[in-house]
Amino acid sequence: MNNMTCPSCGSPMKRNGKTKSGSQRWRCVGCGASAAHSIDTAARDLAAFVGWLLSKESQVDMPGQGRTFRRRCARFWAIWPMPEAVDEACRVVYVDGIWVASDCVVLIACSDEFVLSWHLARAETAAAWRSLLSRVAAPEVVVTDGGSGFAAAVAAEWPSTKVQRCVFHAFCQVKRQTTTRPKLQAGIELYGLAKELLHIETLAQAEWWLERLGQWCGFWADFLEQRSVVDGRSVYAHERLRRARSGLVRLANAGTLFTYLDPALAAEGPLPATNNRIEGGVNAQLGSVLRFHRGLTKLKRVKAVFWWCYLHVEHPRSMAGTLREMPTDADIDMLRDRYGIKADGLEKPEKWGEGLVWEELRHKTRYPYSVD
Repeated sequence: MNNMTCPSCGSPMKRNGKTKSGSQRWRCVGCGASAAHSIDTAARDLAAFVGWLLSKESQVDMPGQGRTFRRRCARFWAIWPMPEAVDEACRVVYVDGIWVASDCVVLIACSDEFVLSWHLARAETAAAWRSLLSRVAAPEVVVTDGGSGFAAAVAAEWPSTKVQRCVFHAFCQVKRQTTTRPKLQAGIELYGLAKELLHIETLAQAEWWLERLGQWCGFWADFLEQRSVVDGRSVYAHERLRRARSGLVRLANAGTLFTYLDPALAAEGPLPATNNRIEGGVNAQLGSVLRFHRGLTKLKRVKAVFWWCYLHVEHPRSMAGTLREMPTDADIDMLRDRYGIKADGLEKPEKWGEGLVWEELRHKTRYPYSVD
């Protein structure tokens, strides 16, 4: 265990006195090179850094009031823990995004047990979702809260995958427009219909619910067409109810509300109707991490999310392996300079995949993207 090999030629080395500081000096029996034995504590320091980052401990409570800790761990903020491609298909995948800042979101995909992949973007666009989905094998069902751009992305990357719209988010969309205490009779009925979404368990109940939605739309059609004049402009008198109606009708027409009741899909076991797995099991935990370490810069908050996701994959690397394999800020800058921001047609390196688009944070103009 204490025998060293020469870093130059690989030959064994023998003890050759001490250095001025008392460390053992070694000399190669082959080429005569001399070296001192040193202990690399980088992996241990990285483990301490990640342990602090994903806990609620403050640096002031650490030995030396955090000064030694900050000095030893400052270099680890440069590391980007990246996801690997997932080739094994899961039956159900949950997707959602956690917003780190107003212009920065981390899109996450997870299974019932592990985090599968993550992707940094400026907004929930179709291109960003495609980058996330392209790194994960297509599942039978994907559960989503209906983020913008996702429908186009899943149709392009996972054409055979069935989409389940989270029924709780569908209910919340209506509740935001009607409130929990609607005053109009039309709002009371529509709110009640949306609330029933959370308790549908059979196809017969789903068909009856769709029929009642159609009846509600027909009965209140003229009422929702009423207009009034505001500031000299003619506007719909019940715009919020119209928005609530449009959201439910759009989901009903898309056929994504009751995928979990499909007999062919549910034959192997029950399917989820909500996105609770990622909302409570991932986003809530990430929210706690960011709340415990308030004051981090945007980039450090992104990396905190990346580290949490990285340590919750099925087979995370050891800390020593992470130091060897994961890119740093310098590596990302080198790739960016080599391939450029607009090098989409070039064959980019596959080592770290598309988990990070560095130019998302490095635009020269304030508003580099048009609406997707």
